Amino acid sequence: MNATAESRAGRGLPPRLQRVRDSKLVRQNLVLFFGGFLAGVGGFVYHAIAGRSLGPRLYGEVGALVGLYTVGTIINLTLVLVLARYAADLEAAGRPGAIRHIVGRTSRLLALPAVAFCLLTAALAVPLAAFENFGSPVPIIWLGIAIAAYCYTAIPRGVLQGTQQFTALSANLLLELVVRVSALVALLALGLAVSGSIIAILAGVTFAYAIGMVSLRNVLRTQPDVVRMRTMVSFGLTAAAGTLGIILLYNLDVVLAVHYLAKYDAGIYVSLNKIEVIIYYGTLSVSQVLFPRVVEAIATRRPPARLLLLSGGLMTMLGLGAIAVFGLTGGLIATVLFGSKFSSAQPYVLAVSIIGLGLSLDNLLVQFLMAVHDRLFIPVLGAACLLLVALIALSHASIGQIVTDVMVTIFALLVALAARCFVVLTRLQPALASNQAA
Repeated sequence: MNATAESRAGRGLPPRLQRVRDSKLVRQNLVLFFGGFLAGVGGFVYHAIAGRSLGPRLYGEVGALVGLYTVGTIINLTLVLVLARYAADLEAAGRPGAIRHIVGRTSRLLALPAVAFCLLTAALAVPLAAFENFGSPVPIIWLGIAIAAYCYTAIPRGVLQGTQQFTALSANLLLELVVRVSALVALLALGLAVSGSIIAILAGVTFAYAIGMVSLRNVLRTQPDVVRMRTMVSFGLTAAAGTLGIILLYNLDVVLAVHYLAKYDAGIYVSLNKIEVIIYYGTLSVSQVLFPRVVEAIATRRPPARLLLLSGGLMTMLGLGAIAVFGLTGGLIATVLFGSKFSSAQPYVLAVSIIGLGLSLDNLLVQFLMAVHDRLFIPVLGAACLLLVALIALSHASIGQIVTDVMVTIFALLVALAARCFVVLTRLQPALASNQAA
C-alpha cells in the first residue's frame, strides 16, 4: 500500500523532478549531507560554546589555533583524496584484499612523520605564540598532537569515500563532533580554557579514527593482496596542492586578521569566518560525492559534465537557502551563536555568507579538476592565495576591509576555475566519445 502511494506520488511529479528524485547522486548527497550538516552544526556549537565561555579576547586565540589546525590538516585531506581514488579503483576491480594492504601500509608509513611533526610543533611553539600574541605556547603543543592524530582519520574516511559507503562516512563525521563538543564542555568546566579547547579537538579525532576502523572490519578481515603504492605519489602531489590551496583560502585571512587587528576586532573577525565556513561545510557533501563519481565516470568512459552541473546546482541551492536565512535574520546569527558580545559582527554576516558559497563552489571545481587529472588549476589556485595575502597586507585597517579583500579573491578565483573547467570539458568530451566508439 505504501509502495502504491509512492508510485502515485512519483507519477504526479514532472519527469525532470522524478529523475532528480531517483538520482543516485542525489540520494548519496542526501545521506552525506545529513551527517555533514549535523557535524557542521556540531562544529559551530563548539565555537559558540568556546566564544561564549571565553569572550572575544581568548576566543580570538582559539579561532587562530583552529585556523592553524585546519591548515595543518592538509595531509589528512590529501590522504583522503588519494585513498578514495585508489579504493574506488580497487573496489571496481574486486580486490578488497588490496584495500586492506593499503590501509595497513599507510598506517605504518604515517607513524614516524606523525611523531616528527609533534616534536617540530613543540620546538616552534614559543615563536608561534609570540607572533600571534598568545598568552601561552602550551595550546600549540596540543595543536601539534591533534593534527598528527587527525592524519590517521584519513585512512578509514578515504576508504569509506572511495567505496561509496556514505552512510558510515556520514556517521563518522557526526560522531567526531559529538565527542569534540562533549569534551569541550567538560574541559572548560575544569578551567582549561584555550588548552582545553584544543584537547577537545584531539579527543574528537581520536574517536573518529577508532570508530572508522571498526567500519572497515569487513575489509580488514580479508586476505591481504599486495599492491604497489608508488602510483599514488603523483596524484598525491596534485591532491596536496588542491587541498592546501582551498584550506589556505579560508584560514589565511584569520591568521592575518589576528596579526593585524586589535584583540577585540580579531575575535569578531574570527566569528565571521566561522559563519562563512557554515556554508562551506554545510555543502561539502556535494564535493565529497562528486569526486569518486567523476573518477568512476572517467574510468568507465562516461562524460562527467552532467555530474558537475547537477552537483553545482545542488550546492548553489543549498548555499542560497542559507544566505537567505542569514539575510532575513539581519545578521542575528552572530549574536545567537556567540552571544551579545559579538553583536559587532552583524553588519558583515550577509557578506561572509556569500563568500562561503563562493568558497564552496571553488572547492567543487577544484575537486572536479583533480578527478579528471587536470593540473593546470594549481597555479591558478596558488595565485589566488597570493592575491589574498597581498590584498590583506595592503588593506587591513578594519574588519570591513578584510571582508572585501576575501570577497574579491574568492570570486576572482571562481571565474578562473569555471573557465578552466569549460576548457577541460571541451577537450574531454570528444576524447571520451571516440573511446566509446572504438
